Amino acid sequence: MAVVSMKQLLEAGVHFGHQTRRWNPKMKKYIYSARNDIHIIDLQQTVQLAEEAYNFVREIAAEGKSVLFVGTKKQAQAAIKQEAERCGMYYVNNRWLGGTLTNFKTIKTRIERLNKINQMEKMGEFDLLPKKEVAGLRAERDKLEANLGGIKDMKTMPGCMFVVDPKKEAIAVAEARKMGIPIVATVDTNCDPDEVDVVIPGNDDAIGAVKIMAAIIANAVIEAKEGVVLSINTEEVLAEAATLEAEVLAEEKAKAESKPKKRKYDENKIEEAKIEELKKQDEKAFVAQETEEKAEAESEEKAE
Repeated sequence: MAVVSMKQLLEAGVHFGHQTRRWNPKMKKYIYSARNDIHIIDLQQTVQLAEEAYNFVREIAAEGKSVLFVGTKKQAQAAIKQEAERCGMYYVNNRWLGGTLTNFKTIKTRIERLNKINQMEKMGEFDLLPKKEVAGLRAERDKLEANLGGIKDMKTMPGCMFVVDPKKEAIAVAEARKMGIPIVATVDTNCDPDEVDVVIPGNDDAIGAVKIMAAIIANAVIEAKEGVVLSINTEEVLAEAATLEAEVLAEEKAKAESKPKKRKYDENKIEEAKIEELKKQDEKAFVAQETEEKAEAESEEKAE
């Protein structure tokens, strides 16, 4: 049985790429067609390559090696954290600090600092310090936690890295390549697949699409560690994605309201509007197909 079906990928919007004029020609072989100036990703390939990625990650985890989940864009942050924690792996979802892999020794000193501050608070040392100093320590701790919290228990280099949007995470990808760490990534139509070892062609902007891909990788780790084969629950994934999307939109709205309004050409907003239009078309097509199948089934029953 496939780790994910084409229907599940369609429901999550994994097939929607970027506007045709924003593409990377190296992604041509993964593109099925174009609709409404949006590239449509070939989901037959995505199903197959998601399976390959699953098997690859499962092998890595079965060898006792760790998997580092990376996704710092707003749409990926929550899903990356949730899925990494679900399978007991490490993650970076706020900001990739230069040298996280190539200068891990220095990064470990910052992690030690984070652990020291946490220990100080736990032992009640904050009660003995001036309020201003405590406030400074807490601010430092919060910043370190945001950037390093997901890797504070990582003692050695990961066995592989799962990335959402290798274009956005170019520094992380470059460091992994330099250190010889295999990269598994969700690669959208504007990315360079040559930078990635195991390509999963798919939408890296929709929260539902990101969530389902991260869940596939997490399931691979869980199978390797616990011997349990989990299936993707699309309804659950999309419900969680809807909640996360509402939170992201609320945060963006609050930020927009706190800044002076400026009229500007927003490429991403135009792209989002085009994709929303395609989603509505797909929903109508799904309803029509289900109605037709139901009518055929009823007709067959009457004939019998």
